[in-house]
Amino acid sequence: MLALSATACGGGGAAESDGAAADGAKASASAAGFPVSVADCEGAKTTFDSAPRRIVTSNASALETLLWLGAGDRIAGTGFPPGKGTMPAELAERAAKVPVLGKTVIPKEKLLGSGADLYIDSFSSMKNMSGAGDAPTPREFAAAGIKHVFLRSSACAAQQKGPRTDLSGVLADIEELGRITGTSRRAAQLVDGARKKTDAVRDALKDVPADKRPSYFYFDFDAGTKQPLAVCDKQVANAVITLAGARNVFGGCDGDFKPVGWEDVVAKNPDWIQLGVHNRGSEAANAKAFDQAAGFLRTFPATKGLTAVKENRFLRIGAERTTIGGVRSADTVREIAHTIHPDRVK
Repeated sequence: MLALSATACGGGGAAESDGAAADGAKASASAAGFPVSVADCEGAKTTFDSAPRRIVTSNASALETLLWLGAGDRIAGTGFPPGKGTMPAELAERAAKVPVLGKTVIPKEKLLGSGADLYIDSFSSMKNMSGAGDAPTPREFAAAGIKHVFLRSSACAAQQKGPRTDLSGVLADIEELGRITGTSRRAAQLVDGARKKTDAVRDALKDVPADKRPSYFYFDFDAGTKQPLAVCDKQVANAVITLAGARNVFGGCDGDFKPVGWEDVVAKNPDWIQLGVHNRGSEAANAKAFDQAAGFLRTFPATKGLTAVKENRFLRIGAERTTIGGVRSADTVREIAHTIHPDRVK
């Protein structure tokens, strides 16, 4: 009788314990802000009852944001891995340990078989992942147990109305990833820090009329020199340039990038030119690339007479920091602002 009694009591206790554990898990998730629902570019919602445990990122932009949020231990792989030297020093070692599932777009089979429970997509086309590769369908993602969310500041740029003149979309992405990963407190700190930097620049330049701000050309040297590639109004670089107190000479074109002619650049005659060079992996290699970009502009017949070229008004700021939105975008705003408005932005 004692044995039976003990067994009965033990069985009931286990059931009660399991129920209590389930209730505890729900309470813990609720305390962390779950459930969390996020929408894609077309308004379809994805709901998380708890934070994901295995995350795959489409490129280095999403990867870096997760590292800043402190969710690096949950990254199971990435596509478009960060180039050598592109990550900030404090994140570089952890980023180097992330498995590379694709040097460009992650192959469909590898993504679906990654064991991930979340895929963060940064690409501009929701339907075909920027036209590269055979993207999984929503049904295939669901069958593999992978929730699919987008960085709206890049993936939804085409749907945005009007030009991008601030970092609100980038900061919203940071906050949203913070909610999804249960790191909202850290996300709030990052967003607050970025806003303080851009607000300080805005305050310093508030009495400079728009038509008095210097004109600015982002020269994408790595895109080729036969035909320049203009930064248009929906690219995050347009927001960075605008916040820094400059006027993007091609800010009126709709979209993100657009091929233009050198005659168009000459007609704009920019006050400042940023040498948009992609990170080469070392300071020496970067310096050489910047020198090559400046050397081209100084010797090319169409550009050697430009005001910015003759007066050596070049900004040597990397391409990734300018054209890819993230935590460091505010630092790029401040650096550009200090260069072109040194008396106002210290």
